[in-house]
Amino acid sequence: MPMSARSKYCLTFACLLITVLHGHAQADRSQARSMVISRYGIVATENPLASQTGATVLANGGNAVDAAIAANAAMGVVEPMMNGIGGDLFAIVYEAKTGKLYGLNASGWAPAGLSAEYLRKQGITEMPQSGINSVNVPGAVDGWDKLVRRFGHKKLGELLAPAIRLAEEGFPVSEITAGAWADSKTKLNKDENAAHTYLPGGRAPAVGEVFHNPDLAASLKLIAAEGRNAFYRGKIAKQIIEHSKRMGGTMNAADLADYSSEWVEPISTTYRGWTVYELPPNGQGIAALSMLNLMEQFPLGDYGFGSASALHVMIEAKKLAYADMLRYVADPKFATVPVAGMLSKDYARERAKLIDPAKANGHVESGQPPKVGPDTTYLCVVDRDGNMVSYIQSNYSSFGSGLVADGTGFALHNRGGLFSLDPTSPNLLVGHKRPLHTIIPAFMTKGDVRIAFGIMGGFNQSQAHAQFVSDIVDHKMNIQAAMEAPRFTKGTFAGNDVQIEGRIPATIVAELRKKGHEIQLRGDFSSAMGGGQAVMRDFATGVNYGASDPRKDGAAIPEPLNLKSSK
Repeated sequence: MPMSARSKYCLTFACLLITVLHGHAQADRSQARSMVISRYGIVATENPLASQTGATVLANGGNAVDAAIAANAAMGVVEPMMNGIGGDLFAIVYEAKTGKLYGLNASGWAPAGLSAEYLRKQGITEMPQSGINSVNVPGAVDGWDKLVRRFGHKKLGELLAPAIRLAEEGFPVSEITAGAWADSKTKLNKDENAAHTYLPGGRAPAVGEVFHNPDLAASLKLIAAEGRNAFYRGKIAKQIIEHSKRMGGTMNAADLADYSSEWVEPISTTYRGWTVYELPPNGQGIAALSMLNLMEQFPLGDYGFGSASALHVMIEAKKLAYADMLRYVADPKFATVPVAGMLSKDYARERAKLIDPAKANGHVESGQPPKVGPDTTYLCVVDRDGNMVSYIQSNYSSFGSGLVADGTGFALHNRGGLFSLDPTSPNLLVGHKRPLHTIIPAFMTKGDVRIAFGIMGGFNQSQAHAQFVSDIVDHKMNIQAAMEAPRFTKGTFAGNDVQIEGRIPATIVAELRKKGHEIQLRGDFSSAMGGGQAVMRDFATGVNYGASDPRKDGAAIPEPLNLKSSK
């Protein structure tokens, strides 16, 4: 019997519906956006304008290091509370042709005249977290110089040109940045120069409002023309020193002129077949590696992603790793840091026995590592040749010390706030010493795959790194899914308090509370968990991948095709 037109229509619609529903089922996933995938380079930063800057440098013949410096300079313009030339930087560079990793520590030292005794004589009993006595020598510009001289294809002046243009012409302020800016209004108003620079009309710029910074443009032009000496020996150095003197600080010409960042050998551990790299102390990266060594003693993949058992192990591992970090990590020129012992697998196995699967421990003590022989912005880049940069740069607190030297257009960081005035601490404040540092870039490898990644946010960073690695390794996520996955953070070193994002199911939160964790629920994508970026290279296929954290305003942007060079 022939089908009626209506029957044919219904059958066709049913088939179409089945196809659509099947397609939707195939597309069901927990991540909000896809990875950026390209045969050419990718730049991932916390602001699309900075990512675009780096991607354009790649298209114009720059390599990964060139793009990272250009993107960082742009970030100092468009996200000035988080980073800038008044702060420090660390970087891990992967050189594709040799397969070698290089580490750069461009963290600054305390002025020679600044010491715990000096502050105590002024009646100061706790390390200042703002103001002139929290200011170290900024290391970022010297870091740029070291990176571009060793690896760059472009001149520093060419790499700073986009940032100069953004500062002169102005840029529209992004959403999360506008919120952070407004939150810093009280701090900025304490310094006349800071208020003049960053609070035009007496207020923080709103979302979409165009902000100009001609003083910063002038400082960047000096560096573009004269190189790092403009900052450490020239006009900018004089501006910083004069401001320090006026504020009662101790920084002098030699503090700036004698400073030099240094190349360091990355440290590493293995985690279920992957090798994970961080930079050595004075950074906190060793705590991420220690966490992974502890987590490796438990079958987190079998527990399941987001389970109470997995979260409990990671939170307890954080406490143990951070107790050791706080006890031992300092400037290795001034303290003996037992790096090899802290990374010993045997040590991790013994420390892991302190993790009770049923109960949170609020009173974790540091261990005795064995003697074993010999607010911040993160960005990363991979270029078309497979060179990669894991790169982090920071003012520490929002707008750092809250101080801006006359006519410079940038905030001086407050990284000195991480020193201690306790004479028994390895981080006791001493002139020309570097403090325990929070900002850390990371890198991980397995077979033909290389991943450069980082997640900013003070002492959140090591614990966030360990969670990202676990998401990749234990739960088989891609880099975008791992960057978006709900996280926890514990900003304190004692007690059972821990912050968890609201996407963690209520049943899991209840289980954790039964184990003794004091849970503070945050938003679904909370800035308390930091914001990160990642790029990945599959050398077997020559394909690059990029990911950007929705907890920030950023984006992973691929290198545009250079049509002039096409055949």
